[in-house]
Amino acid sequence: MIKCNECGYENMDGLDYCDSCGVKLNAAAGDGGAAHPAAASPDAPTGAISPAAIPAEPPHPAAEPAPAQSALGAEPAPISEPVPTPEPAPAVEPTPTPGPTPAAGAPTFKAKLKLIRGGRTGNEFPLESGNNLVGRWDPETGSFPEVDLEADDPEAKISRKHALIRLDGAKITIEDIGSLNGTYVNRQPRLTAGTPQDLKDGDEIIIGKTFFKVIVEPVS
Repeated sequence: MIKCNECGYENMDGLDYCDSCGVKLNAAAGDGGAAHPAAASPDAPTGAISPAAIPAEPPHPAAEPAPAQSALGAEPAPISEPVPTPEPAPAVEPTPTPGPTPAAGAPTFKAKLKLIRGGRTGNEFPLESGNNLVGRWDPETGSFPEVDLEADDPEAKISRKHALIRLDGAKITIEDIGSLNGTYVNRQPRLTAGTPQDLKDGDEIIIGKTFFKVIVEPVS
């Protein structure tokens, strides 16, 4: 009898495979039932290894990429961002230096009286900044006018202190100061004494029997 080492079934002598489990019987089974390695499946080719018998290899961890190094082994230098080029500053126009400011009360023009009738026709009398007395020179009465008409008034129609012309900033005025024969502007009614009247370029002034034209010129 040949005992199957796989299932222990007693098979008749001369059989190659167990009638119970079908495994290949050991031809030397009559040696007292020594244990023999299990036979391979009849469907498996001789010498084949069952895939289940091959131990599975443990998964290998994914290799981390090594840090990049330069040819000399040093850490790579950080990449610097490009520095923007500053735009040129706009050209600054120089600030013009203002000219000297006229002093308070100083006239911004030049004025004069031009004699157009009576006396020395065409004669001119420049007017100063501030007060200009119009009359006739007389040291006994203390009359020293800026516009002295002594030589242009043979009939003495002009008072010693007849009128006052004032230049103040951009303004020019005239007023009668109590004359005997009066003061007139542009042939309008006689001026009231002590009441200033504005003057402008081209105005006509009558003092006694002498006629004048106002000439105003800007300061250059």
